[in-house]
Amino acid sequence: MTKLCEVLQVTRSGYYAWDKRPKSRRELRRERIAKMVEEEFYASHRIFGSKKITKNLRNKGEKVSRGLVAKIMREKGLVSKVVKKYKATTNSKHNLPVAENLLNREFVAARLNEKWVSDITYVPTDEGWLYVAGILDLHGHEVVGWAMGSTR
Repeated sequence: MTKLCEVLQVTRSGYYAWDKRPKSRRELRRERIAKMVEEEFYASHRIFGSKKITKNLRNKGEKVSRGLVAKIMREKGLVSKVVKKYKATTNSKHNLPVAENLLNREFVAARLNEKWVSDITYVPTDEGWLYVAGILDLHGHEVVGWAMGSTR
């Protein structure tokens, strides 16, 4: 302890007085707000950022600034998820041939292997796009086959 006091250039009695001192009203308020910020963040499934959390706290009667909420979030390592807006990627306005609609929205099959449907989707990964295709038998609603692949 003596070395610490030397480095900080404080007396031992001064250090212990500081250490035993009760928290100020400002410190207590900040701790309470920090807890509320964390609760709001996790209640939103980690989606809300400082702007929405500030709005929610103000609606609950708390007088907080967005800067304080942002600072608390930074200190606690709370980073909101970025929810990307839906973007259509299919170009339906083309002159290319289109397969005939054989099912005509009749998705009930009387026996196995009578009607199959398929779809394809893609998933962004650290290594590029991963394409996933699946085939479903409409009678038993079981996956008949699936495949994954990338453009690499």
